[in-house]
Amino acid sequence: MIRLELIASVGTLLQRHARDTPDKLAYVDDNRAVTWAELEAETAAWARDLVAQGLLPGQTVSVWLANSVDWVVVTLATIRAGGVAVPITIEATLPEAEYRLTDSSAQVVFVDTAARPVVDEMLAKGIALPRLIWRDGALPAPPPQETVLPDEDIHGPAFIVYTSGTTGKPKGVVLSVHSMLWVNAACWAPIAGLSADDIVLAPLPLFHSYAINIAVMAILATGATERIVSKFSPSRVLDLAQAGEVTFLPGVPTMFHYLLLAAKERGITSLGRMRVCVSAGAILPAALNCDFEAQFGVELLDGYGITETSTMVTMNWPGRNRIHGSCGLPLPGLAVRIVDPVTGSDCPRGTEGELVCSGPNVMQGYLNKPEETAKALRNGWYHTGDLARSDENGFLTITGRLKEVIIRGGQNISPAEVEEALLDHPAVRDAAVVGVPHETLGEVPVAYIVRAEAPIDCELLLAHCRGRLAPYKIPFAVKEITAIPRTGSGKTIRFKLREDWVAEA
Repeated sequence: MIRLELIASVGTLLQRHARDTPDKLAYVDDNRAVTWAELEAETAAWARDLVAQGLLPGQTVSVWLANSVDWVVVTLATIRAGGVAVPITIEATLPEAEYRLTDSSAQVVFVDTAARPVVDEMLAKGIALPRLIWRDGALPAPPPQETVLPDEDIHGPAFIVYTSGTTGKPKGVVLSVHSMLWVNAACWAPIAGLSADDIVLAPLPLFHSYAINIAVMAILATGATERIVSKFSPSRVLDLAQAGEVTFLPGVPTMFHYLLLAAKERGITSLGRMRVCVSAGAILPAALNCDFEAQFGVELLDGYGITETSTMVTMNWPGRNRIHGSCGLPLPGLAVRIVDPVTGSDCPRGTEGELVCSGPNVMQGYLNKPEETAKALRNGWYHTGDLARSDENGFLTITGRLKEVIIRGGQNISPAEVEEALLDHPAVRDAAVVGVPHETLGEVPVAYIVRAEAPIDCELLLAHCRGRLAPYKIPFAVKEITAIPRTGSGKTIRFKLREDWVAEA
């Protein structure tokens, strides 16, 4: 059942909660908290200030802040003012920040004092910047009464969220309030059961689409309470959970991996009042899913989503009929197909092909990139670039990326399959596999690993893989590194590893 009553404009939802539960906490961080009544008033004040200062409907406002209540306030205020919010990670370098500000034609930037060194460097280099509003500033003075907020168009652009750039230069994905809230109405509320009774802990970076969706917009839609933390820390999450402060935990597979390790080291087997955890952003290994649930007795629901679909495409429903290792079933109301990447024809059930989808959550396009938009959106279908297969009951399993498939002497290798075999070894804490050039075979897989406490014998590790993988899938080499490079959503940045290999060759 799709909860259509949860889809409305930002202003309407804020006014609804301010009327019905004015004193209930909405968003909380380590420094401050806001009730729904306070949030409605504060976002309205900032929205009127933006309009009074000349922001026009459709113009962009960059949100260059750390995870905080302030991040939520200015983002929702931007949308109430008719603007388009453009999140920028607080860790952005000068080139990354300049690209996003320029590409999105930002008119205003809400900027954290933590980003001051980068801002100062930009100014020193003569880079023109739009109006800056520093986070340490006070609320604006009440604007003139004649300052009227525009009518909100929930189907128009509301967010420009830049892709993680795992395969190249980031693209600005244009999303609407409707597309974002539709995911909540079709997924988080009916499947994961998110409601006003939940206290959500999201240690996700808020600039990422997954976090915007579940930690900001889903909270706004349902009237739940959000506990914001500045960044993920296994010990912090465990402490908050054991204190009974949270009931709902969204994360990415890497987070749940390290959370499980930390819990085992501390002998923790309870997550307090936690009733459900959800994973998205990257493939969740079946072994990790099973181990996590066995350790805590809490369901970890896996789903598949991407920025271009306002996050979720599929989700596992709670209960005994889940298939660990699968990313579940398509969301209600969303059309999903698996097609041959060459011919475009539908693949037989059980056959690997490209996942394509069509529905209300699909992006409006890539900002300033009409050719790439046309390539991705064809005949009403978004082509994800992800490989998948479906079983006889319609459960989907993501098997890799079209661009990440390693072709070794004509045989296809999924990095995720090799990574799962590596992670099954007790001496491996984390792993990533990439294809690197080979003189005769074209490409071969190379494994990058982060070891656990014990030293790793690479020959024994390869022998371990031989017991689980076909010979052509065995890594050509194993390299030990201190950390796997990943995006905020947990996706491996494979091109960095590939570049490192080529540079050292």
